[in-house]
Amino acid sequence: MMAIQESYSVASNPVYHDQSPLHVLFAGESQTKPLHIVGPKIYDYYLLHYVESGKGLFRSEQHTYELGEGSCFLIHPGQLVSYASDAADPWRYRWTAFSGSEAEVLADSAGFTGEQSILYTSGSTLIPSSIQRIADAFYSKKESSDMAALGYLYLIFSEAREILTSEIRLTGTESQVQRTVKQMIHYMSAQYAHPVSIEQMCESLGYNRAYLSRIFKKETGMSPVTYLLKLRIDKSRQLLRERPELSIEQVAASVGMTDALYFSRQFKRLCGHSPSHYRTLVAASPSSLHDCLY
Repeated sequence: MMAIQESYSVASNPVYHDQSPLHVLFAGESQTKPLHIVGPKIYDYYLLHYVESGKGLFRSEQHTYELGEGSCFLIHPGQLVSYASDAADPWRYRWTAFSGSEAEVLADSAGFTGEQSILYTSGSTLIPSSIQRIADAFYSKKESSDMAALGYLYLIFSEAREILTSEIRLTGTESQVQRTVKQMIHYMSAQYAHPVSIEQMCESLGYNRAYLSRIFKKETGMSPVTYLLKLRIDKSRQLLRERPELSIEQVAASVGMTDALYFSRQFKRLCGHSPSHYRTLVAASPSSLHDCLY
């Protein structure tokens, strides 16, 4: 049996911003020796490990996991953990650490919430190469390495989010219909300022318009066309109140409606006033103005 050659290397971020909302601290890699143990201990930052080969045990405060090639485990700040490599096939892993006021948001958004700290990847994963690139950036000692590291960290958690949310869909916690409707709402919320159509949204999401219209109305009680129009009118009301220097044409264009006359007609139909009259009423007595009719 060939002896395991132990190795260890780590690269620290040459740039440190004490008030940064998200900051990558370091990245490294190690071939551990048999039964190499870390902990039990706690960290004051997030620490993500990716297992490249071999196997071992990861123990959190709630569970013990047997992990092997392609597995990840995320250690949360303040969590008492320990991890040990296998006696016969000790693991080789890469890791990266990060902290900041937005670190928890990043972890939660990827799906590492509650007791969820394990991720199983496929052979096409970008995670190990992204960790290596973080280390390479830090070894370069460039001022830009901090920004590059954040980019790779987001790539890592983007993949984690896709994997973990797929697992949620498979367990039925969120149905495919609900997820699709959320995608539609996110699309319209991001694109309302552009003259996009429902047809363009359907094409972007890869679904038939009739199907999307049917499931959207079932979930929200209104058609996508009505939802988008109300979204635009709501945004225009805000602009009419807060940006008096803008013309009606500019307000219409700012909410994705290039025909100012059509915008004015729809605004009056839904709010009971023309855009210009609405602005006059707001200026005269904001507290006495009624909401739109929907």
